[in-house]
Amino acid sequence: MGDILRLVLKRLGLGLLTLFVVSILIFFAVELLPGDIAQAVLGQSATPETVAALREQMGLNLPAPIRYLDWLGGALTGDFGVSLVSGERVSTAITGRFVNTLFLATYAAVIAVPVSIILGIIVALLRNTLFDRVANVLTLTSISSPEFFLGYILILYFAVKSNYFPAIASLSGDMSFADLLHRTFLPALTLVLVVTAHMMRMTRAAIINLLASPYIEMARLKGVPPWRVIVKHALPNAWAPIINVVALNLAYLITGVVLVEVVFVYPGIGQLLVDAVAKRDFPIVQACCLIFAATFILLNLAADVGAILTNPRLRHPK
Repeated sequence: MGDILRLVLKRLGLGLLTLFVVSILIFFAVELLPGDIAQAVLGQSATPETVAALREQMGLNLPAPIRYLDWLGGALTGDFGVSLVSGERVSTAITGRFVNTLFLATYAAVIAVPVSIILGIIVALLRNTLFDRVANVLTLTSISSPEFFLGYILILYFAVKSNYFPAIASLSGDMSFADLLHRTFLPALTLVLVVTAHMMRMTRAAIINLLASPYIEMARLKGVPPWRVIVKHALPNAWAPIINVVALNLAYLITGVVLVEVVFVYPGIGQLLVDAVAKRDFPIVQACCLIFAATFILLNLAADVGAILTNPRLRHPK
């Protein structure tokens, strides 16, 4: 248990260090953007005195390292400042949108994870058959297609031509859970098509790699049925790479939804980020980028810890 705790603490320390470096990059990348933030907020008709007063009010006259430390201290307490466009607290503007993004990611994950693992096991059992070849072609096509392309194809066939689902995933507070699932099905299906292909191929590769092991050959020689070889012998030893790829794809579901949310006009944090970039609302841009980075690092940490717990060889690398 001590070795596991030490490895987990080491991974956590590396994750915090990575997040600190990413926060520096996010803050100073916005600082390097051309133009004056105060001038962009007030418009070209603003007088120099008004611009100078707003710069002082926003703290832009302070050195960049001081402003970074103030911003980082506020971010640690959940205070990302005030939106330059609406005047609303950034944390308030982000909270509801982030909940919507989490719902969409969870919706897609509930479908994608079991389907990809089951399909990966099936194609591993039916290796080099017609089903395996067709599945490989479909997954490669899905992986190679951009999210926005898949989204527009789904809109064309399921919203425009057949009218089964709405093309725009508009949400309201009084809608039922069934209506919510119906309205968000197409963006969730777009994410499912992207991540299922990757997880299925990794599951297939992990199972096939283990099927060549000597103990699997021994089990086959003893007459153990193929499904039992997979479930009882191969799958337990394949959990480490499978958990790793599942966690990484879950990270993508949350951090990679920007294009999907824009295509379906879904009110999530990705759509909020795109709107903030268009309006030069830098506090919201910085907050969204930091949240995306923290989520991605956290889920990568979960993938590392899951791989360590399921693979004893990683606990004792020597």
